[in-house]
Amino acid sequence: MKVILAQAVEWYVRLHDSSVSDTTRSEWQAWLAADPRHAQAWGRIEQLQQRLGQAPAGVATVTLEQARQQRRQALKMFAVLLGAGVVGWQGYRASPWSVDYATRVGERRQLTLADGSRLDLNTDTRVDIRFDAGQRLIHLRHGEILVETAKDSRPLSVQTAQGRILALGTRFVVRQDDGTTRVTVEAHAVEVRPRLATQQVVRVDAGQTVSVAADAVGPLQPAPAQASSWTQGMLVAVDWRLQDVLAELSRYRPGYLGCAPEVADLRLSGAFTLDDSDAVLANLEDSLPVQARRLTRYWVRLEARAT
Repeated sequence: MKVILAQAVEWYVRLHDSSVSDTTRSEWQAWLAADPRHAQAWGRIEQLQQRLGQAPAGVATVTLEQARQQRRQALKMFAVLLGAGVVGWQGYRASPWSVDYATRVGERRQLTLADGSRLDLNTDTRVDIRFDAGQRLIHLRHGEILVETAKDSRPLSVQTAQGRILALGTRFVVRQDDGTTRVTVEAHAVEVRPRLATQQVVRVDAGQTVSVAADAVGPLQPAPAQASSWTQGMLVAVDWRLQDVLAELSRYRPGYLGCAPEVADLRLSGAFTLDDSDAVLANLEDSLPVQARRLTRYWVRLEARAT
Protein backbone atom coordinates (compact mmCIF):
# COMPACT_ATOMS: atom_id res chain seq x y z
CA MET A 1 0.00 0.00 0.00
CA LYS A 2 2.94 2.35 0.61
CA VAL A 3 3.86 2.31 -3.08
CA ILE A 4 0.26 3.12 -4.07
CA LEU A 5 0.15 5.96 -1.57
CA ALA A 6 3.40 7.29 -3.01
CA GLN A 7 1.84 7.14 -6.49
CA ALA A 8 -1.10 9.17 -5.17
CA VAL A 9 1.35 11.80 -3.90
CA GLU A 10 2.95 11.92 -7.35
CA TRP A 11 -0.42 12.45 -9.00
CA TYR A 12 -1.27 15.21 -6.55
CA VAL A 13 1.93 17.05 -7.41
CA ARG A 14 1.46 16.57 -11.16
CA LEU A 15 -2.14 17.79 -11.05
CA HIS A 16 -1.10 20.95 -9.19
CA ASP A 17 1.57 21.81 -11.72
CA SER A 18 0.71 25.06 -13.51
CA SER A 19 1.34 23.37 -16.88
CA VAL A 20 -0.84 20.29 -16.24
CA SER A 21 -2.45 19.03 -19.45
CA ASP A 22 -5.77 17.35 -20.22
CA THR A 23 -3.79 14.21 -21.05
CA THR A 24 -2.33 14.15 -17.55
CA ARG A 25 -5.79 14.57 -16.06
CA SER A 26 -7.09 11.69 -18.18
CA GLU A 27 -4.17 9.49 -17.16
CA TRP A 28 -4.90 10.30 -13.52
CA GLN A 29 -8.55 9.34 -13.99
CA ALA A 30 -7.46 6.04 -15.55
CA TRP A 31 -5.10 5.36 -12.65
CA LEU A 32 -7.85 6.20 -10.17
CA ALA A 33 -10.28 3.77 -11.81
CA ALA A 34 -7.78 0.95 -12.29
CA ASP A 35 -7.79 -0.31 -8.71
CA PRO A 36 -10.00 0.35 -5.64
CA ARG A 37 -6.83 0.85 -3.60
CA HIS A 38 -5.95 3.81 -5.82
CA ALA A 39 -9.19 5.56 -4.88
CA GLN A 40 -8.54 4.76 -1.23
CA ALA A 41 -5.05 6.25 -1.43
CA TRP A 42 -6.38 9.33 -3.20
CA GLY A 43 -8.89 9.78 -0.41
CA ARG A 44 -6.04 9.92 2.07
CA ILE A 45 -4.30 12.57 0.01
CA GLU A 46 -7.48 14.64 -0.02
CA GLN A 47 -7.70 14.27 3.75
CA LEU A 48 -4.14 15.54 3.99
CA GLN A 49 -5.01 18.53 1.84
CA GLN A 50 -7.94 19.33 4.12
CA ARG A 51 -5.58 19.25 7.09
CA LEU A 52 -3.16 21.50 5.22
CA GLY A 53 -6.03 23.88 4.64
CA GLN A 54 -6.41 24.12 8.40
CA ALA A 55 -2.66 24.47 8.97
CA PRO A 56 -0.91 27.82 9.38
CA ALA A 57 -1.09 29.77 6.14
CA GLY A 58 2.65 29.81 5.59
CA VAL A 59 2.91 26.02 5.67
CA ALA A 60 0.17 25.43 3.13
CA THR A 61 1.42 28.19 0.83
CA VAL A 62 5.01 26.94 0.83
CA THR A 63 3.94 23.37 0.17
CA LEU A 64 1.77 24.23 -2.81
CA GLU A 65 4.35 26.62 -4.20
CA GLN A 66 6.98 23.90 -4.05
CA ALA A 67 4.55 21.56 -5.74
CA ARG A 68 4.35 23.99 -8.64
CA GLN A 69 8.01 24.96 -8.88
CA GLN A 70 10.13 22.14 -7.44
CA ARG A 71 8.53 18.72 -7.71
CA ARG A 72 11.26 16.82 -5.98
CA GLN A 73 11.26 19.17 -2.97
CA ALA A 74 7.47 19.06 -2.87
CA LEU A 75 7.47 15.28 -2.75
CA LYS A 76 9.97 15.35 0.08
CA MET A 77 7.77 17.81 1.97
CA PHE A 78 4.70 15.67 1.42
CA ALA A 79 6.57 12.54 2.47
CA VAL A 80 7.52 14.17 5.75
CA LEU A 81 3.98 15.37 6.33
CA LEU A 82 2.47 12.01 5.38
CA GLY A 83 5.00 10.11 7.45
CA ALA A 84 2.95 10.87 10.57
CA GLY A 85 0.60 8.09 9.53
CA VAL A 86 0.17 7.66 5.82
CA VAL A 87 3.15 7.19 3.47
CA GLY A 88 6.34 7.67 5.44
CA TRP A 89 9.87 7.94 4.13
CA GLN A 90 9.82 4.57 2.35
CA GLY A 91 6.83 5.74 0.36
CA TYR A 92 8.78 8.81 -0.66
CA ARG A 93 11.74 6.68 -1.73
CA ALA A 94 9.41 4.77 -4.07
CA SER A 95 8.67 7.94 -6.02
CA PRO A 96 10.31 8.36 -9.44
CA TRP A 97 11.45 11.84 -8.40
CA SER A 98 13.25 10.54 -5.29
CA VAL A 99 15.81 8.39 -7.12
CA ASP A 100 18.82 9.34 -9.22
CA TYR A 101 17.29 8.34 -12.56
CA ALA A 102 13.79 7.30 -13.57
CA THR A 103 11.52 6.77 -16.56
CA ARG A 104 7.75 6.91 -16.81
CA VAL A 105 5.49 4.38 -18.47
CA GLY A 106 6.38 4.27 -22.15
CA GLU A 107 9.62 6.23 -21.71
CA ARG A 108 13.17 4.94 -22.29
CA ARG A 109 16.42 6.66 -21.46
CA GLN A 110 20.13 6.11 -22.16
CA LEU A 111 22.87 7.38 -19.85
CA THR A 112 26.65 7.41 -19.74
CA LEU A 113 27.78 7.00 -16.15
CA ALA A 114 30.78 8.70 -14.55
CA ASP A 115 33.05 5.71 -15.28
CA GLY A 116 32.02 5.59 -18.95
CA SER A 117 29.62 2.67 -18.56
CA ARG A 118 26.41 2.76 -20.58
CA LEU A 119 23.09 2.43 -18.79
CA ASP A 120 19.76 2.11 -20.59
CA LEU A 121 16.52 2.44 -18.61
CA ASN A 122 13.40 0.76 -19.95
CA THR A 123 9.82 1.85 -19.28
CA ASP A 124 8.76 2.61 -15.69
CA THR A 125 12.25 2.14 -14.21
CA ARG A 126 13.96 3.65 -11.17
CA VAL A 127 17.66 3.40 -10.27
CA ASP A 128 20.12 4.85 -7.80
CA ILE A 129 23.84 5.09 -8.59
CA ARG A 130 26.44 4.73 -5.84
CA PHE A 131 30.05 5.02 -7.03
CA ASP A 132 32.86 5.43 -4.52
CA ALA A 133 36.56 4.61 -4.20
CA GLY A 134 35.92 0.90 -3.71
CA GLN A 135 32.91 -0.01 -5.86
CA ARG A 136 30.46 0.90 -8.57
CA LEU A 137 26.91 0.03 -7.51
CA ILE A 138 23.69 0.39 -9.53
CA HIS A 139 20.62 -0.13 -7.34
CA LEU A 140 17.67 -1.17 -9.51
CA ARG A 141 14.58 -0.19 -7.52
CA HIS A 142 12.06 -1.10 -10.19
CA GLY A 143 11.90 -1.90 -13.88
CA GLU A 144 14.58 -2.98 -16.35
CA ILE A 145 18.05 -1.85 -17.34
CA LEU A 146 20.78 -2.70 -19.83
CA VAL A 147 24.32 -2.32 -18.50
CA GLU A 148 27.38 -2.14 -20.74
CA THR A 149 30.39 -1.84 -18.47
CA ALA A 150 33.46 0.30 -18.99
CA LYS A 151 36.92 -0.78 -17.89
CA ASP A 152 37.61 0.26 -14.31
CA SER A 153 39.56 -1.22 -11.42
CA ARG A 154 36.48 -1.04 -9.18
CA PRO A 155 33.93 -3.90 -9.38
CA LEU A 156 30.53 -3.04 -10.85
CA SER A 157 27.40 -4.63 -9.39
CA VAL A 158 23.66 -4.32 -9.79
CA GLN A 159 21.60 -4.66 -6.60
CA THR A 160 17.93 -5.65 -6.70
CA ALA A 161 15.44 -6.74 -4.06
CA GLN A 162 16.38 -10.37 -4.76
CA GLY A 163 20.16 -10.22 -4.87
CA ARG A 164 23.30 -8.83 -6.43
CA ILE A 165 24.78 -9.26 -9.92
CA LEU A 166 28.54 -8.78 -10.30
CA ALA A 167 29.68 -7.81 -13.81
CA LEU A 168 32.70 -9.61 -15.22
CA GLY A 169 33.40 -7.12 -18.01
CA THR A 170 30.11 -7.50 -19.77
CA ARG A 171 26.83 -6.41 -21.35
CA PHE A 172 23.72 -7.65 -19.60
CA VAL A 173 20.04 -6.95 -18.92
CA VAL A 174 18.46 -6.94 -15.46
CA ARG A 175 14.70 -6.86 -15.00
CA GLN A 176 12.96 -6.68 -11.65
CA ASP A 177 9.39 -7.90 -11.44
CA ASP A 178 7.35 -8.59 -8.33
CA GLY A 179 9.38 -11.08 -6.32
CA THR A 180 11.80 -12.00 -9.12
CA THR A 181 14.87 -10.65 -10.86
CA ARG A 182 15.66 -11.81 -14.40
CA VAL A 183 19.27 -11.57 -15.60
CA THR A 184 20.18 -12.03 -19.27
CA VAL A 185 23.79 -11.84 -20.43
CA GLU A 186 24.65 -10.71 -23.96
CA ALA A 187 28.46 -10.53 -23.68
CA HIS A 188 31.04 -12.09 -21.35
CA ALA A 189 29.55 -13.13 -17.97
CA VAL A 190 28.16 -12.11 -14.59
CA GLU A 191 28.02 -13.71 -11.15
CA VAL A 192 24.65 -13.81 -9.40
CA ARG A 193 24.26 -14.04 -5.64
CA PRO A 194 20.77 -14.23 -4.03
CA ARG A 195 20.17 -11.91 -1.09
CA LEU A 196 19.24 -14.61 1.46
CA ALA A 197 21.67 -17.27 0.27
CA THR A 198 24.91 -15.37 -0.16
CA GLN A 199 26.99 -18.55 -0.30
CA GLN A 200 25.29 -19.51 -3.57
CA VAL A 201 27.11 -17.90 -6.50
CA VAL A 202 26.02 -18.72 -10.05
CA ARG A 203 27.97 -17.71 -13.14
CA VAL A 204 25.83 -16.69 -16.10
CA ASP A 205 27.61 -16.58 -19.45
CA ALA A 206 26.75 -14.86 -22.71
CA GLY A 207 23.63 -16.30 -24.28
CA GLN A 208 22.18 -17.41 -20.96
CA THR A 209 19.39 -16.12 -18.73
CA VAL A 210 18.42 -16.90 -15.16
CA SER A 211 15.65 -16.08 -12.71
CA VAL A 212 16.69 -15.00 -9.21
CA ALA A 213 14.58 -15.20 -6.05
CA ALA A 214 15.73 -13.83 -2.72
CA ASP A 215 16.72 -17.29 -1.49
CA ALA A 216 17.82 -19.12 -4.65
CA VAL A 217 18.96 -18.84 -8.25
CA GLY A 218 16.93 -20.78 -10.80
CA PRO A 219 18.33 -23.01 -13.55
CA LEU A 220 20.33 -21.51 -16.40
CA GLN A 221 18.34 -21.23 -19.64
CA PRO A 222 19.04 -20.04 -23.19
CA ALA A 223 18.58 -16.30 -23.49
CA PRO A 224 15.51 -15.14 -25.43
CA ALA A 225 16.02 -13.67 -28.86
CA GLN A 226 16.87 -9.98 -28.86
CA ALA A 227 16.49 -9.52 -25.10
CA SER A 228 17.66 -5.90 -25.35
CA SER A 229 15.69 -4.98 -28.47
CA TRP A 230 13.69 -2.56 -26.31
CA THR A 231 16.72 -0.24 -26.34
CA GLN A 232 15.98 0.19 -30.06
CA GLY A 233 12.27 0.66 -29.44
CA MET A 234 11.35 -2.84 -30.58
CA LEU A 235 9.69 -5.91 -29.10
CA VAL A 236 10.86 -9.13 -30.77
CA ALA A 237 8.57 -12.13 -30.27
CA VAL A 238 9.36 -15.62 -31.50
CA ASP A 239 6.40 -18.01 -31.23
CA TRP A 240 4.87 -16.12 -28.32
CA ARG A 241 1.34 -16.48 -26.99
CA LEU A 242 -0.85 -13.48 -27.76
CA GLN A 243 -1.44 -12.99 -24.05
CA ASP A 244 2.31 -12.74 -23.43
CA VAL A 245 2.79 -10.24 -26.26
CA LEU A 246 0.04 -8.03 -24.85
CA ALA A 247 1.42 -8.33 -21.33
CA GLU A 248 4.76 -7.04 -22.59
CA LEU A 249 3.16 -4.23 -24.62
CA SER A 250 1.10 -3.19 -21.61
CA ARG A 251 4.31 -2.16 -19.82
CA TYR A 252 4.65 0.68 -22.34
CA ARG A 253 1.18 2.22 -22.13
CA PRO A 254 -1.01 3.38 -19.22
CA GLY A 255 -4.24 1.59 -18.37
CA TYR A 256 -5.40 -1.93 -19.14
CA LEU A 257 -4.36 -3.98 -22.18
CA GLY A 258 -5.30 -7.65 -22.34
CA CYS A 259 -7.19 -10.33 -24.22
CA ALA A 260 -10.08 -12.74 -23.81
CA PRO A 261 -9.23 -16.31 -22.72
CA GLU A 262 -10.37 -17.79 -26.05
CA VAL A 263 -7.63 -15.96 -27.98
CA ALA A 264 -4.91 -15.93 -25.31
CA ASP A 265 -3.07 -18.95 -26.74
CA LEU A 266 -2.85 -17.77 -30.35
CA ARG A 267 0.82 -17.92 -31.38
CA LEU A 268 2.68 -15.24 -33.27
CA SER A 269 6.14 -14.04 -34.17
CA GLY A 270 7.31 -10.62 -35.26
CA ALA A 271 9.05 -7.36 -34.43
CA PHE A 272 6.75 -4.70 -33.01
CA THR A 273 7.41 -1.03 -32.33
CA LEU A 274 7.07 -0.01 -28.70
CA ASP A 275 6.43 3.65 -29.41
CA ASP A 276 3.09 3.09 -31.18
CA SER A 277 1.19 0.29 -29.46
CA ASP A 278 -2.03 1.32 -31.22
CA ALA A 279 -0.36 0.51 -34.54
CA VAL A 280 0.71 -2.86 -33.13
CA LEU A 281 -2.88 -3.60 -32.11
CA ALA A 282 -4.09 -2.68 -35.59
CA ASN A 283 -1.49 -5.04 -37.04
CA LEU A 284 -2.66 -7.84 -34.75
CA GLU A 285 -6.25 -7.26 -35.85
CA ASP A 286 -5.15 -7.58 -39.49
CA SER A 287 -3.07 -10.72 -39.00
CA LEU A 288 -5.04 -12.66 -36.37
CA PRO A 289 -8.74 -13.54 -35.98
CA VAL A 290 -9.17 -10.90 -33.28
CA GLN A 291 -10.74 -7.50 -32.84
CA ALA A 292 -10.12 -4.81 -30.25
CA ARG A 293 -12.83 -3.71 -27.84
CA ARG A 294 -12.13 -0.25 -26.45
CA LEU A 295 -13.97 1.30 -23.54
CA THR A 296 -11.54 4.22 -23.40
CA ARG A 297 -8.01 4.75 -24.72
CA TYR A 298 -6.91 3.32 -21.37
CA TRP A 299 -8.94 0.08 -21.56
CA VAL A 300 -8.38 -2.19 -24.56
CA ARG A 301 -9.15 -5.91 -24.86
CA LEU A 302 -8.55 -8.18 -27.86
CA GLU A 303 -11.39 -10.63 -28.41
CA ALA A 304 -12.31 -13.22 -31.02
CA ARG A 305 -13.39 -11.57 -34.25
CA ALA A 306 -17.12 -11.78 -34.84
CA THR A 307 -17.98 -13.98 -37.79
